[in-house]
Amino acid sequence: MTKFTDLNLNPKVLKAVEEAGYETPTPIQAGAIPPALEGRDVLGIAQTGTGKTASFTLPMITLLARGRARARMPRSLVLCPTRELAAQVAENFDTYAKHVKLTKALLIGGVSFKEQDALIDKGVDVLIATPGRLLDHFERGKLLLTGVQVMVVDEADRMLDMGFIPDIERIFSLTPFTRQTLFFSATMAPEIERITNTFLSGPERIEVARQATASETIEQAVVQFKASRRDREGSEKRTVLRALIDNEGDKLTNAIIFCNRKSDVDIVAKSLKKYGYDAAPIHGDLDQSQRTRTLDGFREGSLRILVASDVAARGLDVPSVSHVFNFDVPGHAEDYVHRIGRTGRAGRAGKAITICISRDDKALDAVEKLIQKEIPRLDNPVKPEAKAEKPARAAKPETEARAPKPEAEARAPKPEAEARDPRKEAARSPRKDEKPAQKPERSSGRGKYGKRDDKTVVGMGDHLPSFIALSFAERRAS
Repeated sequence: MTKFTDLNLNPKVLKAVEEAGYETPTPIQAGAIPPALEGRDVLGIAQTGTGKTASFTLPMITLLARGRARARMPRSLVLCPTRELAAQVAENFDTYAKHVKLTKALLIGGVSFKEQDALIDKGVDVLIATPGRLLDHFERGKLLLTGVQVMVVDEADRMLDMGFIPDIERIFSLTPFTRQTLFFSATMAPEIERITNTFLSGPERIEVARQATASETIEQAVVQFKASRRDREGSEKRTVLRALIDNEGDKLTNAIIFCNRKSDVDIVAKSLKKYGYDAAPIHGDLDQSQRTRTLDGFREGSLRILVASDVAARGLDVPSVSHVFNFDVPGHAEDYVHRIGRTGRAGRAGKAITICISRDDKALDAVEKLIQKEIPRLDNPVKPEAKAEKPARAAKPETEARAPKPEAEARAPKPEAEARDPRKEAARSPRKDEKPAQKPERSSGRGKYGKRDDKTVVGMGDHLPSFIALSFAERRAS
């Protein structure tokens, strides 16, 4: 069995690895570290939670141990899709490079430009950044990428989902052609394949697991849920979520709940707090300091439930997450693999439960097709509530029972109508100064309430007004 001591790493790096408690590399680490140390390009494909971060940080530290950085010209560059993943990579460098004199800078949004500029001006060996903030510094003239010797792109498929591919291509064009490139992704979409063919030179391809597969240590389940009414879908769905959490009992030490929309993240977190659950939200619209505090609390164990958008689906290295709940079925099937990959890490057991409504059936089918297996179904744990609503609907017959009384009155309207007729007819009777002879001509043959008057002429009958018999010429003359 391969050990870290067999990988030709710097002795100071090995010492840091041993102090961190690691002896045996994961498959992706054992496959990627040797060619990276030889200076070759590496294309690593592995599911989340397999140790990709150490597979590029360890060889980078070994390669950069000798040499010195110049001002505004970093010697290496690591690109990450999210702030949280970039911060985690920075923590890994601190852990593994503590016996090596290397400097680093973290360029992410939500942090002052002034502080970041001060670090860059001193010169850094390792620059860890999100694409947007890196280009901001470059366009302000505070950064040069012509000295980059090693470039790492982490979670490339997530970069694609977030629309960063044009930025990645531009950053590649700003770095030297002779750079070494380490490219890591959980899946290989056609666009990712195109970039690797364009910017990597004869890469060593390491694929340690079938693309987009879930870990076998994760127990998966789906609850198919149908709301009693469309306008109650959100509240009833949150009730199902709380019931699922309660059913897990003490087995649930901590959990991440994923929602598709940022607005739902806030609503679900607020609802859980209202019912006494220890929960907090995290998504891209929150202030960076708040996101950092929330993540730190979750890692330390002071926060039990983290409600997150897909910004947290990648790169959260919390080894002991016991449960993942998908409040929504993800729109992209690959995101399902990355979400549930937050649990069952490093060989531990985990559980992932997804709530699926009827309009998410197609998305669920896509997930099962991707992972090539059917996810077991669970019964809805909130069935009694649906029954409780039936008596409320049964109350309608009582109101219907009272209906015959007005109907009985409606069947005998004649006496009431006849009582009203004299008054209304008196109000409509001709005045004394009106000519009574004109009234029969305008009569329709029916009274006010539709009763036929046999004394009046109906339609034309035998009565023909004299003007109708006149010719057109006679009418003009008259």
